[in-house]
Amino acid sequence: MMNNSCAQPMWLNGPSPGQFYNFMGGNNAPAQLPRELTTAGPYGTKHSTAAITTGSSVLGIRFDGGVLVAADTLVSYGSLARYQNIERVFQINNKILLGGGGDFADIQSIKRSIDQKMIEDQCCNDGVVMKPAELSSWLTRVLYNRRCRMNPLYIDVVVGGVDEAGKPFLGNVDLRGRAYDDYVVATGFGRHLALPLVRERKPKDREFTFEEATSLIRESMKVLYYRDTRSLPQYTVGICTANDCSIKGPFKVEENWTFAEGVTGY
Repeated sequence: MMNNSCAQPMWLNGPSPGQFYNFMGGNNAPAQLPRELTTAGPYGTKHSTAAITTGSSVLGIRFDGGVLVAADTLVSYGSLARYQNIERVFQINNKILLGGGGDFADIQSIKRSIDQKMIEDQCCNDGVVMKPAELSSWLTRVLYNRRCRMNPLYIDVVVGGVDEAGKPFLGNVDLRGRAYDDYVVATGFGRHLALPLVRERKPKDREFTFEEATSLIRESMKVLYYRDTRSLPQYTVGICTANDCSIKGPFKVEENWTFAEGVTGY
């Protein structure tokens, strides 16, 4: 039997800047172990401490036949409007929409985890389809687990959709796993600007109609564009009803800057 106790790892280490790889068996191979990238090394692993590339507000409104989820298409790098055509509203399946705010890399990470979850459910082939309330509950467990390990995903998501009985659901889950559901939810500046606007228009004895919810989405996205410096006039809207679930747009905010002529004193 061969003695492999002295065998070197296949990849010892990556190259220094401007240098070449040192392959196994070479004379210049450094005598050190591979650098660990995804697991904790001898001195620990650095975790993210802040969001880097961020998306701003996501707004969700529940109406009598389903839900609407809207978000602009900007992902900022600090104060730089770096990526201006990024969709932040995703269709998970025929019953669920997901809107992502916060660090976009973390949004992509949780989206991959959700997609893998969808594949596992399909492999079971038991006829059971995940519903929006179940996805919201699952996200609370995932995000709370990451928070407890001091390595949170810096995201704030809106989950919306309809269940098998056609009942609409709309909820919000943040980076600590805290969750709630309501007829209107928002992330980012939308919590301060859009929520009051929608709540004051809510009929006391019924849900919004589709036309009322659509009008509120348009007005709210206009207000967010005017007031939030990390937004664009371009946005997409996810629509989920008992019969269909899709992403529409991009749409443009109807801008009107004529009032700027009367602004003085700056």
